[in-house]
Amino acid sequence: MTDLFSPLRLGAIELANRVVMSPLTRCRAGTGNVPTDLMAEYYRQRASAGLIITEATPVCPEGHGYPRTPGIYTAEQISGWKKITQAVHAAGGRIVIQLWHVGRISHPDLQPNGVLPVAPSALRPAGQVFTGQEMKDFVTPRALESSEIPGLIASYAQAARNAMAAGFDGVEVHAGNGYLLDQFLRSSSNQRTDAYGGSKENRARLLLEVLDGVCAAIGSERVGVRLSPVTPFNDLHDEHPQETFEYVTAQLNRFSLAFLDLLQGMGGAPKEQWIPFDYERLRVLYTGKLIRNNGYDFASAQEAITTGAADAIAFGRLLLANPDLVERFRRGAPLNAPDYEKLYTGEEKGYTDYPFLAG
Repeated sequence: MTDLFSPLRLGAIELANRVVMSPLTRCRAGTGNVPTDLMAEYYRQRASAGLIITEATPVCPEGHGYPRTPGIYTAEQISGWKKITQAVHAAGGRIVIQLWHVGRISHPDLQPNGVLPVAPSALRPAGQVFTGQEMKDFVTPRALESSEIPGLIASYAQAARNAMAAGFDGVEVHAGNGYLLDQFLRSSSNQRTDAYGGSKENRARLLLEVLDGVCAAIGSERVGVRLSPVTPFNDLHDEHPQETFEYVTAQLNRFSLAFLDLLQGMGGAPKEQWIPFDYERLRVLYTGKLIRNNGYDFASAQEAITTGAADAIAFGRLLLANPDLVERFRRGAPLNAPDYEKLYTGEEKGYTDYPFLAG
């Protein structure tokens, strides 16, 4: 019987089991947004998961929206990531990098030369951003010019090439969680009147063109994508999410991607508060391998795998606090609780100091 411990092939990537580490922003990068040796230890500790998807990683300097997030656009960053991929591979793991551009979820204090962040439309999101020194209100972004879009797509493609140079097994294009590609997808943030706005087909155009570029750069068998159809994170919503994301999901089939990473629900909100959405419909529409994400424990993950509802399950908080989560699942062992106060600060505290099982 296929279960959570069964091997799995995602495109060109062979997994020892179906436990996936969900992307988790941790803000531990060094000067120049270069990955550090501490980060290498963090990921090495979790290499028993079938696949690690790294923290979201900006594809260009303009893609940053938080302090100390590692990039994948300079030679120093590539070298830093190479230490991480080597550590994970030496421990028997597989690792892909999540390619990121935050769009309007930034601030001039985090942008090169203090410029405005870009977005599909000049609409200021509600909320605040941590600039590294203090919390500040989001600003009204600058609408991305259509003439700039080919350069943006090229940044994603080059980041994918850089990821291969750093030794990654593949990449995940981040098109969820209210960041730039998701901002283009959703009607609340995309009020463009050109070929990239209006209809669901137009709003999906940028994501599909980015995937064209990334797949051409490194091969579709090493490319995944994340979607989060109804998460309101970063002040987003869509007037017709079922229609929008059924269209997007169906369009993904032409790429023969390694996987689709589907973030269900609304972040940490209880399931009874989730916006209604038919995720099973996406499972029917998508012909490739599906990773489901958010709110799973061992029992519900096993059920999803054994019933065929998913091919793999991604865990965030559980793998953050339990680097040996796969072994704890095997033994039915107790789980460590996350230290939420140290999510984004504390260096090794709440990062590499979670205890492993004895023996």
